[in-house]
Amino acid sequence: MADSANKGSSADNPGTNLERVTLSESDLITQILNSSKTIAVVGLSGNRMRASHHVAEYLKSVGYRIVPVNPNVTEVLGEKSYQRLQDVPVPVDIVDIFRRPEFVPGIVDAAVRIGARCVWMQEGVIHGEAAERARAAGLLVIMNLCIFKEHSRRARDLPRTKPL
Repeated sequence: MADSANKGSSADNPGTNLERVTLSESDLITQILNSSKTIAVVGLSGNRMRASHHVAEYLKSVGYRIVPVNPNVTEVLGEKSYQRLQDVPVPVDIVDIFRRPEFVPGIVDAAVRIGARCVWMQEGVIHGEAAERARAAGLLVIMNLCIFKEHSRRARDLPRTKPL
């Protein structure tokens, strides 16, 4: 489920008679994947057998800057891990959440505070109230979808950048 607060009007697009231009969920996902550079992975595990590790490794291999956020590890995939989103010293485009739903509200609040553009809740991570708060703050929300699977489906259409 995706949503964007970014809608235009016919005044913004004089060549159209549409009152509002709304992108499909698929278009929003493609747009955020295409325009993002840095992904903070909250709950990124140092255990190579965990989904978070596999997903982050893939994202790094296709050129995204990965920032691990996990207070239980100091480094993952050669990147320094931070205890909290608020400790990350670089701008974050996407906050990818690999935590149980009860932890999502605090993560969403932190994502809003750091100025992230998108909150991405992985498969099985669903929290409607937190999603609404993120949308109200202007963030794109992707919920219950795997960023690895969504990127893989679009891989031939997305630019591949050299790993950072």
